[in-house]
Amino acid sequence: MSAPDDQLLHYIKACQTARLPGDRLAFFIGAHHVGYVKPDLAAALSAREPELELTDRLILAPQAVDRLNGHAAALAPGFGLRMRGELFDIKPNVDAPSLGRIDRGALPGFGVIGCGVHLNGYVMRADGLYLWVARRAADKKLDGGKLDHIVAGGVNAGLSPREVLVKEAEEEAAMPAALAGRAALRARIAYAMERAEGLRRDFIYCYDVELPEDFTPRPVDGEVESFTLQRAQDVLTALRRGDGFKFNVSLVLIDFFIRHGLIIGAEAQILQDALNAGHL
Repeated sequence: MSAPDDQLLHYIKACQTARLPGDRLAFFIGAHHVGYVKPDLAAALSAREPELELTDRLILAPQAVDRLNGHAAALAPGFGLRMRGELFDIKPNVDAPSLGRIDRGALPGFGVIGCGVHLNGYVMRADGLYLWVARRAADKKLDGGKLDHIVAGGVNAGLSPREVLVKEAEEEAAMPAALAGRAALRARIAYAMERAEGLRRDFIYCYDVELPEDFTPRPVDGEVESFTLQRAQDVLTALRRGDGFKFNVSLVLIDFFIRHGLIIGAEAQILQDALNAGHL
């Protein structure tokens, strides 16, 4: 196929819907730009925090950053923030030192970058390439029941992406640390999108690991309902049909299929360019 598949391109474009700053105010911690906040939330924060300056931007004094998560929790019910009890680092960019911590559920309200890891767990058989595919538990608040990677998760505060990958592999799929530790970082995908919960500025570390045929993942922590091993070509066919993958899983799979030669030629180039166009 030489022309891009409309469905595959749609997945990518659907994750690049934010036009920043739009109607939001830039949010700073000291001199560092860390996010975007809607004016009503900015005003509510300003009323609570004496060391916050509100003009055409929102500037929080660095010495007050430890109070930010408490403000977010107090304001959450009135602003549709679903606090999750997981702290994420606040950074101006993914390679910068952390300036503070905030609950994962508050990230969309503050437009703070959220990092995650996704693992392509594949098996090489005599008849070709296979991928392990997970089905998310039906009771998951975000995209419950949809198809997912064998392992995926958010990068919690104080942990590296690789540390999270190994931890999540054991917790979600009963994958031994020695096996997960073989995973190689192959790509990094960024996007900024508008969703019902707010502004998602996501950065995904994409890992590949070749798994032995005698390894079978099993659900452990209730995040996943089941795992199935599928021909990679069949997974791509399902993706082209739009068959129920979690919204950002599609981007990581497209990158995987390009790198492994299942998407080729002009289609691969157009899709790769679209992935590369993502920004935070």
